[in-house]
Amino acid sequence: MSSPTGSAPLDFEPTTGTFFKDVVSGLSDFPRSLPCKYFYDERGSQLFNEICELEEYYLTRAELSIMERYASEMAEQIGPGVMLVEYGSGSSVKTRSLLNHLCDPAAYVPVDISREHLQRTADSLAIAYPRIEVLPVCADFTEGFRLPDSKRNPTHSAVYFPGSTIGNFEPKAARAILTRIATLCGTGGGLLIGIDLQKDVAIIEAAYNDAKGVTSEFNLNLLSRINRELDGDIDICQFEHQANYNEELSRVEIQLVSQCAQETRIGDESFTFAKGEAILTEYSHKYTIASFAEMADEVGLTLRRSWTDRQEHFAVLHLAVSE
Repeated sequence: MSSPTGSAPLDFEPTTGTFFKDVVSGLSDFPRSLPCKYFYDERGSQLFNEICELEEYYLTRAELSIMERYASEMAEQIGPGVMLVEYGSGSSVKTRSLLNHLCDPAAYVPVDISREHLQRTADSLAIAYPRIEVLPVCADFTEGFRLPDSKRNPTHSAVYFPGSTIGNFEPKAARAILTRIATLCGTGGGLLIGIDLQKDVAIIEAAYNDAKGVTSEFNLNLLSRINRELDGDIDICQFEHQANYNEELSRVEIQLVSQCAQETRIGDESFTFAKGEAILTEYSHKYTIASFAEMADEVGLTLRRSWTDRQEHFAVLHLAVSE
């Protein structure tokens, strides 16, 4: 049966070899780390959707409220005839608010690392928006990838980067991603991006340490994926999820902490952990609108408009590629 999108996701298929290389490299460094992009296998994507529904996880509710209130203004900023490229599309729930208001978009290009999840989302949106060409791209957006050809020539390209995912990257890496976005969109293009704002530490830390333990399961699922896909023997029960806010660097630091002295094997590689030793799995940087605009301006993206929720917990920014 053919896909409603008319095409299979293009470009990227994460290989076992690349996954293994990245895991071994991260666990061989000190301090140890694992790339957060590998959170999003099928189970990880499901768990993240559950996280977005949690009482403590204010980010999704705040961003949705912004989209529901201001999507028409955002669409006006983006302009007609656009090829809209969404980074880390996930379930594309927030995207629908934007698609409902865009003027005559040429195409919608969801980009995600999880192939099966991406195809389901793309198929669902193709059915919901039959007049918009949906062209899914399976890719790691931190690397270069090509945009698919569309049936209509877009007037320009714009990237939609929701969910404050940019906060997962250290400043140097975040600048590199913003640089690629500016290059991808080119003159006349732009970026609509979500950022999590600095606020009371208790609110921030609760969002990453929910009472139901879903975030913990999401973090630990990365170890389960390593066991399943890379022939690992990691004892998941001997690692604990921890997430703490570093006020000096304005970021949440998410880790898996060894609860005992232990040795684990991944394929032919072995790793020894001391009790209390941590594996860094993710950062989540928090910004002010001014600090993010300053960083973006350094790489050729100029702030045009910004919108926040009523509590000013979250912001969506529209930036234009500098001429």
